[in-house]
Amino acid sequence: MVIMTKFWLIAVSEAEIRGKSYNMSSPEPTASSLPGRTATERLKMIPFLSIFSLLLLVVVNPANANGHYDKILAHSRIRGRDQGPNVCALQQILGTKKKYFSTCRNWYQGAICGKKTTVLYECCPGYTRMEGVKGCPAVLPIDNVYGTLGIVGATTTQHYSDVSKLREEIEGKGSFTYFAPSNEAWNNLDSDIRRGLESNVNVELLNALHSHMVNKRMLTKDLKNGMIVPSMYNNLGLFINHYPNGVVTVNCARIIHGNQIATNGVVHVIDRVLTQIGTSIQDFIEAEDDLSSFRAAAITSDILEALGRDGHFTLFAPTNEAFEKLPRGVLERIMGDKVASEALMKYHILNTLQCSEAITGGAVFETLEGNTVEIGCDGDSITVNGIKMVNKKDIVTNNGVIHLIDQVLIPDSAKQVIELAGNQQTTFADLIAQLGLASALRPDGEYTLLAPVNNAFSDDTLSMDQRLLKLILQNHILKVKVGLNELYNGQKLETIGGKQLRVFVYRTAVCIENSCMVRGSKQGRNGAIHIFREIIKPAEKSLHEKLKQDKRFSIFLSFLEAADLKELLTQPGDWTLFVPTNDAFKGMTNEEKEILIRNKNALQNIILYHLTPGVFIGKGFEPGVTNILKTIQGSKIYLKGVNDTLLVNELKSKESDIMTTNGVIHVVDKLLYPAATKIITKVVEPKIKVIEGSLQPIIKTEGPTITKMKIEGEPKFRLIKEGETVTEIIHGGPEIKYTRITTGGRETEETLKKLLQEEVTKVTKLIEGGDGHLLEDEEIKRLLQGGRTAFTKSTKVIKEEYQTMEKGTKKVTEGFDKSDYITCKDLWPF
Repeated sequence: MVIMTKFWLIAVSEAEIRGKSYNMSSPEPTASSLPGRTATERLKMIPFLSIFSLLLLVVVNPANANGHYDKILAHSRIRGRDQGPNVCALQQILGTKKKYFSTCRNWYQGAICGKKTTVLYECCPGYTRMEGVKGCPAVLPIDNVYGTLGIVGATTTQHYSDVSKLREEIEGKGSFTYFAPSNEAWNNLDSDIRRGLESNVNVELLNALHSHMVNKRMLTKDLKNGMIVPSMYNNLGLFINHYPNGVVTVNCARIIHGNQIATNGVVHVIDRVLTQIGTSIQDFIEAEDDLSSFRAAAITSDILEALGRDGHFTLFAPTNEAFEKLPRGVLERIMGDKVASEALMKYHILNTLQCSEAITGGAVFETLEGNTVEIGCDGDSITVNGIKMVNKKDIVTNNGVIHLIDQVLIPDSAKQVIELAGNQQTTFADLIAQLGLASALRPDGEYTLLAPVNNAFSDDTLSMDQRLLKLILQNHILKVKVGLNELYNGQKLETIGGKQLRVFVYRTAVCIENSCMVRGSKQGRNGAIHIFREIIKPAEKSLHEKLKQDKRFSIFLSFLEAADLKELLTQPGDWTLFVPTNDAFKGMTNEEKEILIRNKNALQNIILYHLTPGVFIGKGFEPGVTNILKTIQGSKIYLKGVNDTLLVNELKSKESDIMTTNGVIHVVDKLLYPAATKIITKVVEPKIKVIEGSLQPIIKTEGPTITKMKIEGEPKFRLIKEGETVTEIIHGGPEIKYTRITTGGRETEETLKKLLQEEVTKVTKLIEGGDGHLLEDEEIKRLLQGGRTAFTKSTKVIKEEYQTMEKGTKKVTEGFDKSDYITCKDLWPF
């Protein structure tokens, strides 16, 4: 004898159970509300079996489940806990009856499928209210599957189970899973179908209900994505999908109240009635008149048979009307090309089953063609690539689901190369057509378009002579198809205009000549397209020819030729040249120019510091990041891109990316000096007093070294006059403490001035390096005291000969001042 139990149990804790939702507004169950029993029987069943009920809930409780559904339910419990124990927060789409347990994204967006939601607080699955108590502290009564249908409000399904003679089966022995349509689901069923079921309850209706059942208990944690479980009607398969957003579907019907535990199984309430399925996607296409155009295309591309095989496909099937919207020439070209037609068909197929009810936000899916589509939703409508185009959704077959759409999806791989141009390249595409270049792009050829964005075309460019404009555009079309992953540094590409374009590959950019790419490269049937920020300007002249052509560079050019470096800039190669304008030499007298020219070694050092091997386009640098390059002279130079401006040793470039046949020119308005070069500090600097930019700030890579002497005693000082050379060591008896301190800093006269003002400190050297900041008084004091852990400090006591300088001596740089002074480091290296 089977003992059926119905009773109430006070919930022990919030973590006891994670079942499904029960509306807080529902009246609490009473003896009279328990279905299927007389009043006397109901009263007898209420009070005494709580222990058995608790044990049963523990056994079947999904609290420890790790499925997506249960994780989302747990999140909803957290959102509802302020309302009392066992309360879940749900989001209902405004204007509809659709409710969802809240995900983090939907909760913070306050929307589902782009539609605003309102928050509802309901009893979590398995719980109910108690009068006068906050939240949902009571457990729902437990009954057999038939009784549970009434408890969860699926009264229409319960009624149909009764009249079809299914009741006896689901009240008796066994373990069942019942996917029970809600009352609203029955109301939404096609009226003809529903009348047909009701007219033959013992066969048709019974079979329909059996097709909603599985002959074992399956909680949501057991319903794995992609699984097929046999129903109790002829073992017809039920397609289960368990999505990451917590949605669980059965033949694309969403479980809206799951895990309603029964003594002989479990009830899951679903949002639609399941119709019997026995056909494949292929069968549906062959039988559907409105898909005749798609059917013909599928046959041509040998795709139709594949849609009859086992699988979990999603097909976005264009209707006949959708094909009629295509230009006839486009459709004929694609259908006449086996490769293009196959790509077209495969682009409409996903290798996963995507039901509409599982789509609560945009997501990207890979198609059988290889490219991706974005599937989203807008209210009740499904969107594909952002466009509402689905006429009919969720046509379930035995190997997938079909959504009918009113537009044909054309992948890039089926398009002609000119068709790849997007909204930001319309000017380029229009000019290609207007100037007769589109006809040169034969369908059976292969090309690459280098398409500048619309705002790259200025009014002056568009008003050019048409012949000149055509020549410019010809140099934006390559003779071969080259994908983004086929480009490499130093590669040379030939245009249909006969020009050779060079490729430059950097860490975060790919550039061709003066212009760098932006995102959006595509490959079509007969070519590829790459998007560029600017119009590409092929180089015509060498570095030397460019300098000679521009009068702004005449002084630098004269120095270049005096240094016998002209040939370096005329021969083939890949160079980056930083060229100071004539303004950089404004303060230099003719006599000082002659001094530089006579010291050829020094002059070559200066000129070669302006030249680096390799072509470095300013816009190819990662913004805000310092790039360290080694010059031909051997010292380092520092480049940084900031707000579309190139900084060279922190100096703004007046003009950048002037392309030449053997390199690129960046214009600066100051002469650049290599750091830590003795020939400059000994020979050039003492004799050339005023060169703007000779003391320009340099980005430091190492902390500076500040050398000081602390003199204890009564030393005698001698002032070394300007121009005088130290020829002997000054003797004296005081003890000298010699200290070297390393930290960040910049070599500036202000820093030295502050250090020289220390009462017992003499600074004789500051080596470049560090983070390039100016030391303040308090910071200098800490440095000299060794107070910061970041400093390296060493002290050496010397009781021998020493050399010092009085206040008022000139700035000391790298061991030499303007008069070749000897420093402490020269005497006592350490």
